[in-house]
Amino acid sequence: MGVFTYETEFTSTIPPARLFKAFVLDGDNLIPKIAPQAIKQAEILEGDGGPGTIKKITFGEGSSFSYVKHRIDSVDKDNFTHAYSLIEGDALSDKLEKISYETKLVASPDGGSVIKTVSKYHTIGDVEIKEEHVKEGKQKASHLFKLIEAYLKDHPDAYN
Repeated sequence: MGVFTYETEFTSTIPPARLFKAFVLDGDNLIPKIAPQAIKQAEILEGDGGPGTIKKITFGEGSSFSYVKHRIDSVDKDNFTHAYSLIEGDALSDKLEKISYETKLVASPDGGSVIKTVSKYHTIGDVEIKEEHVKEGKQKASHLFKLIEAYLKDHPDAYN
């Protein structure tokens, strides 16, 4: 088994506390409302939403995947960090055991946020994960951040 690590960084005009509430703490409700083509439904299968919780994410009509299961590894509301692992689903194919994500929202000098994510791809055997295979996921994540950002700009009283 190998582990391939990729780092991504996005910026947002939304402050970290507000963005964290919308994206992490209420993302399971918000994202299906504003992007049903991406995520149709998110449901908790076991747990209370904290570490150890297992969630099933059902993708929308436009996705090339049907579902994934996530395990919440940590949530730190004070430091705006969130970690979870994709542990099951057709997005893993036969090449990956799991993908772990660690996200941290940091205040930027202009009052917005810098969203830093470290993705670790745990492969089965000697499979190599190439950057171009990761780009599609990065683009989808960036698009979701932009949709959430637009929603928060259009709804200034939400998630304060």
